[in-house]
Amino acid sequence: MSEIDETRRGGTALSLPACTVPDPSTAPGLRWGVISPGHIADQFTATAHRATASRVVSVVSRSSQRAEEFASRHGITHWGDSVEEMLSRGGLDAVYIASPHAQHRDLARPVLEAGVPVLVEKAFTLNLGQSRELLDLARARGVFAMEAMWARFLPQYDVLRQVLAGGLLGEIIEVAADHGQSFPPDPAHRMYAPELGGGALLDLGVYPVSFAQMVLGDLDDLAVRGDLTGTGVDAYVALLARGARGGRARLSSTLSARTPTEAVVSGTLGSARLEGAFFAPGTLTVSLLDGRSAQFAHPGAPGDGMAYEIAEAARRITAGQLESPLMSWEDTLSVMRTMDAMRAELGVVYPGEERA
Repeated sequence: MSEIDETRRGGTALSLPACTVPDPSTAPGLRWGVISPGHIADQFTATAHRATASRVVSVVSRSSQRAEEFASRHGITHWGDSVEEMLSRGGLDAVYIASPHAQHRDLARPVLEAGVPVLVEKAFTLNLGQSRELLDLARARGVFAMEAMWARFLPQYDVLRQVLAGGLLGEIIEVAADHGQSFPPDPAHRMYAPELGGGALLDLGVYPVSFAQMVLGDLDDLAVRGDLTGTGVDAYVALLARGARGGRARLSSTLSARTPTEAVVSGTLGSARLEGAFFAPGTLTVSLLDGRSAQFAHPGAPGDGMAYEIAEAARRITAGQLESPLMSWEDTLSVMRTMDAMRAELGVVYPGEERA
């Protein structure tokens, strides 16, 4: 169960809104296909089987041996090295794509063309143009599509959205968030490889950018600073921006050092803090200027965070909806638009893109 820690001043306790997120185990069970069985796909599959009614029934990798090993580890019936074969076999309610960013567009397109709902890892694609292409296709075919920004579906994010909607923090002045991890320099590693969409921004920085967009709306008036690696991708990037709903964003990301990975929303009446890692199951602390504070702790197992996005996709797909309001198509396009502008300012251009 979640834990609420309250402080009183003058006999009045601060109470946070109740979480409205349903238990993931109550969502309809879907038959999933998985494309690109790496580490994050391993987490997705294990979580789906452990904490939801959904099951992964097919897996595809460029290496048939890798697919077979993944299938054996998770009790999956079908495996292979062909997306087309997986789709032609049928029996799928949805497909999860967990490849590097540079492959998302080309892997998601045949799935959508086959009329199968798709959940695509963040960042959704390499750039805004590719995202528009996929979402236009999803709209034309009447097929569900969603960016797998798992943080947005967590219980503490639900409580935070209610806190903001209720005006508990007053006028929002600033959103601050960081995400840094330490990856030793290695031109062969995907984080350093331009051909795989490498760099801190699309892999790590997408979390702070998406968080700020959720709180403040579309970001503009961007001021960007950063440093590049020897391979030409971003090693560090920082952003100051203004939100469409008011307030400023102060964001940073790096692949060269581990940072606190916290997010803080500061308003005229108080602040809300998601402690590291702010994008994973954890604790939300709301502190008001009148001295009162309260906490909301993740109500489930810490390792089952991905269950909430799996459950959200299952509910929307079963209801015949094309998108989720928690991570809408417009949200995805807004985040991609901001990241495109940040990369342009830094001079990061991926193979196949034209330099701005």
